[in-house]
Amino acid sequence: MKTSRIPGFYKLSVKERLRKVAEFANLSEEEMNALLEKGLPNDIADRMIENVIGTFELPLGIATNFLIDGKEYLIPMAIEEPSVVAAASNAAKMARAKGGFFTDYSGNIMIGQIQVTKLKDPNSAKFEVLRHKEEIIEKANEQDPILVNLGGGCKDVEARVINTRFGEMLIVHLLVDVKDAMGANAVNTMAEAVAPLIERITGGKVYLRIISNLAVYRLARAKAIFDKNVIGGEEVVEGIMQAYAFAEADPFRCATHNKGIMNGISAVVIATGNDFRAVEAGAHAYAAIHGYKPLTRYEVNEDGDLVGTIELPMAVGVIGGATKVNPLAKICLKILGVNSAEELARVLAAVGLAQNFAALRALATEGIQRGHMELHARNVAIMAGAVGEEIDKVVEILVRERKVRLDRAKEVLEEIRKK
Repeated sequence: MKTSRIPGFYKLSVKERLRKVAEFANLSEEEMNALLEKGLPNDIADRMIENVIGTFELPLGIATNFLIDGKEYLIPMAIEEPSVVAAASNAAKMARAKGGFFTDYSGNIMIGQIQVTKLKDPNSAKFEVLRHKEEIIEKANEQDPILVNLGGGCKDVEARVINTRFGEMLIVHLLVDVKDAMGANAVNTMAEAVAPLIERITGGKVYLRIISNLAVYRLARAKAIFDKNVIGGEEVVEGIMQAYAFAEADPFRCATHNKGIMNGISAVVIATGNDFRAVEAGAHAYAAIHGYKPLTRYEVNEDGDLVGTIELPMAVGVIGGATKVNPLAKICLKILGVNSAEELARVLAAVGLAQNFAALRALATEGIQRGHMELHARNVAIMAGAVGEEIDKVVEILVRERKVRLDRAKEVLEEIRKK
């Protein structure tokens, strides 16, 4: 039976790990070679953005042990920060004792905003917009008949009057079901198309017609129960609850708390060719709606186990954009085995919860630096000029001395070479 539990995965060589992943995801030899070699050709990169001079690579790792809604997942993560992949894998392993992660999703609705200005009576204009809702929806849906035929398209219209430095403005929202796409192109096209109609209805002047990255109707949620005996006992549970209380009460700590969540989520978003800036913006904006707060919540149940939950906007897709253009993104989606934007969003919520739990557990017990130290020492050893087996020797000494500094690494390397 296929499982994401691969004991000793971190001990394998790069090629051995890739072979395990290939067996799990049924990758072809061509796909395996793309992961081992340069996966994004310059001619494709040159068509993705402007003024291309090459490509920039990040390490691509695999987080193991993820059981989400009863399904096994290997999670591809593109990230440069040490310990993130290992931490996610370890948290997912601990979550398995109580069934892994359980998720929920609110739907694929994105918001397109139309800014209406120069209104003498904004509230009357709001009334007229809502009175002409069906006409606006019809006009929007004329722009994307394929999306409509798939069951998507503009589903509703909202209107809000807001106060600005230039007085009151009317903000019209198109609520668009974008199905398995991230949705920016479809939503922006619809918003631009209805702008003249809204000007005629309101008598105002439209300026911005653009998608909102605060996707409050596209929320992904995840929950996991962490057995107190598996994670280290009652003291660890208490330490995590204290750490969570700190983040809940202090925005300086909360910023780092939420950054840790996005360590995991953004790494997967990048790997799958999605817009990590949009996801990050939406997450932090959602955290700040009622004063900046943690995206996760923690409680202790009647058994003394830790219960973690997460809720955040998740505007991602599995069709369109770089998800289908970048060959590595296509392979990462295949490794994940997700079949829809909804499934990808659910997985990302679980990854964010796992990452946050792992960080809080480390902070509440051994401190975050211990987990980072060896991996950071490897980077320092390489910066000092160590190669091959020299790297392991330098790392061993730096970690033992707890002096992970470039100057000390150079001294140690010089001593090793003299011997």
